[in-house]
Amino acid sequence: MQSSAIELECFDATSALHSNRVSDLSDVFCEPLAMTSAYTFASAEEAAQRFSGQRPGNVYTRFTNPTVQAFESRVAALEQAESAVAFASGMGAFTALCHAFLQQGDNIVCSRDVFGTTVNAFSLYMARFGIEARFVDLTDLAQWQQAIDGKTRLVVLESPSNPVLKIGDIRAISALAHAKGALLVVDNTLLTPVFHRPHGLGADLVIHSAGKYMDGQGRALAGVVTGSRSNMEALRGVLRTLGISCSPFNAWLLLKSLETLEVRMLRVQQSALELAHWLNEQQLVSAVHYTGLAEHPQHALACSQQDGHGGLLSFEIVGGQAAAWQWIDALRCVARCTNIGDTRSMVTHPASTTHGRLSADARRQAGITDGLIRLCVGLERVADIKADLQRAFDAVHLQRTAQGLSRSALVNG
Repeated sequence: MQSSAIELECFDATSALHSNRVSDLSDVFCEPLAMTSAYTFASAEEAAQRFSGQRPGNVYTRFTNPTVQAFESRVAALEQAESAVAFASGMGAFTALCHAFLQQGDNIVCSRDVFGTTVNAFSLYMARFGIEARFVDLTDLAQWQQAIDGKTRLVVLESPSNPVLKIGDIRAISALAHAKGALLVVDNTLLTPVFHRPHGLGADLVIHSAGKYMDGQGRALAGVVTGSRSNMEALRGVLRTLGISCSPFNAWLLLKSLETLEVRMLRVQQSALELAHWLNEQQLVSAVHYTGLAEHPQHALACSQQDGHGGLLSFEIVGGQAAAWQWIDALRCVARCTNIGDTRSMVTHPASTTHGRLSADARRQAGITDGLIRLCVGLERVADIKADLQRAFDAVHLQRTAQGLSRSALVNG
């Protein structure tokens, strides 16, 4: 009887699948990419031991992958932490934190100055599971003390905050959290370990949206949390079950980007400080937010717990949203983009983008005005960035002059 299967007599399908399966990568200079979902075992017993945790080794890429583990280890070293766990995104990391450390009846105390999506995640989605979110002013220790109680499990802040660059007193907030048995979570996305290492200030968990400055080129999504081995084991249990997994390819990209993190952060900081001083001199700018400026209200606190000030700043333009949008639309070199930490400079209007889903009152409390513009400084020559920003200011001036002439003509007519 003839087989119904189609086979080519001259092609060895078995060799295509099994030849040269073992490769020695011990002498490669660049870290290899383990682009695999599964792993082989020497025996059934070894498989059982790995799955049960009795023997170390990879099990399934959802929660164990050599490339992802290399990224985790490197970030842990940079943050001076015992261990780290990587996730699919920064928000995925926050989701894992909630599943690992919260249950019905608990509460989160969070700065209202964190990323707008984090506010929504806590106030809208965690509330469905009976978890209360309490929001406080990052800079007001009395509000932190009043909000943290015996049912608080996570205390969350971002310092400096995005986009108005407020500073939280991490040592003091850590003491308030620990007095009630809560864990302090600090988002260190803006400064990275180059300029800020919150574990040394009392943070239990440090979180990054790793696709920002860690990647530095806007190519990858990932999140990572650092902390003690016991806390990381709790997070890895969530990762194993819920699968908020970091892609090995993204982890490989991030590994390579970490090698240039210091030089990139130093460069953007130098340009950001020069631009902050320059923006302070512009007639249409009513305020500049950058912790590197001596006139920043928390400059001394920033200098006491940071080694630098980073590449992100914001400013307020006179004229509200209409002026902000007109200014943004006049740019030619600086990109209109909601990401941060890229090689290229970019701007966004937070009130209508990153914080657009918040209520007007919530935006007001977080300092997000209609005239606020966030500028993430890239690696371009600072003179070229200035020229583009000046072009935008000139466009707003020209429009106002034209409108003034039109009104004058109407009155005189």
